[in-house]
Amino acid sequence: MATDRGTGTPPLLVLGKITKILDCFSVTEPEPTLREITQRSGLHPSTCQRLVHNLVREGFLDRSGDRYRIGLALVQWAAPGTFGLDLVQRTKPVLQKLCDETGETACLYVRDGASRTVIAVAETRHVVMRLFKVGMVMPLHAGAPGKIFLAYDPAARTDLIRDGLPRFTEHTPVDIDVLDQQTRQARSQGYAAAFDERHEGVGSISAPVFDHAGDLAAVLGIGAPTQRLTVDDVDRIAPLVVTAAKEASAALGYRPSKVLDPRLEAPDLA
Repeated sequence: MATDRGTGTPPLLVLGKITKILDCFSVTEPEPTLREITQRSGLHPSTCQRLVHNLVREGFLDRSGDRYRIGLALVQWAAPGTFGLDLVQRTKPVLQKLCDETGETACLYVRDGASRTVIAVAETRHVVMRLFKVGMVMPLHAGAPGKIFLAYDPAARTDLIRDGLPRFTEHTPVDIDVLDQQTRQARSQGYAAAFDERHEGVGSISAPVFDHAGDLAAVLGIGAPTQRLTVDDVDRIAPLVVTAAKEASAALGYRPSKVLDPRLEAPDLA
């Protein structure tokens, strides 16, 4: 019996047949007829007709006259994954530009509970560097990116308190009152800078990226060894990071209003 590659489990034949049906839809030919689906899929006509009718009933396909198209239910399920890809694709040029301007590794982060995850990287050409990879998971309370999440996403603080604030270095903020103060400062100045909080000898500067609705979509920033990035460099580099974050926000459709959106008021840090 054949098995799925990498899983060791036997394939479900009905899923293979459904895949053949869905493969009949494309951007160039989005609305085939049942006859066309049968021909392209190579399935027995009665089998194809039965499966297509079931897919329509479940909302995976929509029917208009004698033609079919991908259903709304399937589109809705795909949306979360395509949003993540869209976020990376739209901000990638900005990330590379920031890397070129600063000479340091630029990263894009999203939040998951009390952690932040790297979803895009533009890597420095320096031989001495702090390694960042897509998929790396880091704590919110240590490092500049996390302070931005805490400043603009009220739920981030709740998740962080629930999971706790472990110490990584002597500079890690493990007191929530201290972290709240740092968060207010980040909110006030529009960026955050941190040094030696997650690893000794590493500094970071980050700023918020907003989506078309004005909600925090991601955090953008740079990370580098403190032999090249120090406290004295913040005034020079922070404006570049803030500008890059604004460009990334614009790429996502964000348009700042002269009237402050109440959703962007500072979160309750009490």
